[in-house]
This record gives sequence, structure tokens and C-alpha cells, in this order.
Amino acid sequence: MRTAAIVLILLALGYRLLPTLDMTWANFPPFAAIAFCGAVYFRDKRLWFLPFAGLCLTDLYINWFYAREYGYHLEWTGYVGRIVCYTLGLGLGAWVSSRKSWLWLLNGSLLGAVLFYLITNTLSWSTDAFYAKTLAGWWQALTIGHPEYPPTIFFFKNTLFGDLMFTGLFSGVMEWIAHTAKEPNLIDGEDGEKEKEDEGEPAEVKAKD
Repeated sequence: MRTAAIVLILLALGYRLLPTLDMTWANFPPFAAIAFCGAVYFRDKRLWFLPFAGLCLTDLYINWFYAREYGYHLEWTGYVGRIVCYTLGLGLGAWVSSRKSWLWLLNGSLLGAVLFYLITNTLSWSTDAFYAKTLAGWWQALTIGHPEYPPTIFFFKNTLFGDLMFTGLFSGVMEWIAHTAKEPNLIDGEDGEKEKEDEGEPAEVKAKD
């Protein structure tokens, strides 16, 4: 299962780079979901470095590409904000992995997308001279953004959809592999393992309990 998880994360990181080849692929990129899913399914915490480092490195490359092609350069504060979001994604994944619930998987993915949206756009509001440093200016950064670009809320919708789509695909594949290999899945978790152990106990032991 670990190999499958690594392959899926590498494919997702590769998908993030497709807009540098064709801008029609720029919609629905998974951001925090990559770190989130990695933390949910990698029991070896050392492997968390893979999605985290992959996100940071692809950010650097995409930033370089946009600066070269379009003259747009992500400020260092924005880059730090993204790193914070990826770290929070790992934290959410670790927290959800101990809950063993599809509901918490959905909640964690949603929360990761919302945090990414709030943190990155709040940083844009605080550093961009275009926005008034007022509550109205902050709200503009969250909803409308710059008039020469599509509304910020439009990008949030794409990010939210991309994160949910990747989380659903990633988890679906991993659960299918676990089911095929007859291994504990996310829903079974520790409780499922305990039930299997209980089923294998002799009747006399169960009676004593």
C-alpha cells in the first residue's frame, strides 16, 4: 500500500506541473490535499517529507515559470504562507488518521482547502498595495481580488474541488487496494483489527471477558 500511495502522490505532483505545458490544465489543482493524504496513509512519518518537499519544489518551479512567461512573481511571504498551509495539511492528516472515519476524511479535506484559501489570500491582502488595509479590503481580497483577474472566490472553488477530487480518488484507490489485499482499511482501523482478534478468540476466553 505504501508504494501505491507514493505513486499516487508523485502523479498528483506531476499534475501540478501540467499548466507549465498547457494552461488549460490550470484548473482544479490539489494543494493541501497532497500533504493531507500523505499524512493520513503514511504510518512512517519520515515519508511525510515526500509530499511536503514535493509541494515546495513544484511551487518553486511553477513560480519560476510564471515569472519567466508572464512576469508574475510570488512574494516570499506568499511562499512562506504556502509552506504553512502544507504543514497544516500534514497536521490535519495526522489528526484524521487517528479518527478512522470517512466523515473526518471529508472534514479534513474541506478544512485544508479553506485554510489554504484564507491564509494565502489574507497574506495577499496584507502585502499587496492594491488592497485597502481595512475589513472591506480584506473581504475584497477574499472574494473579488484584482479586477483584471477572475474573482478570487472562483479560484477557491477550483481549489476546493481539486482537493476533494484528489482526496476521494486517493482514498478510493487506497481502500480498494486494502480490500483486495485483505488488509485493514481506513474505516476498519484499530477497531476493525480488534474485532478480528476478538473473533479469533476461543469462546471460553470471550465468556471470561
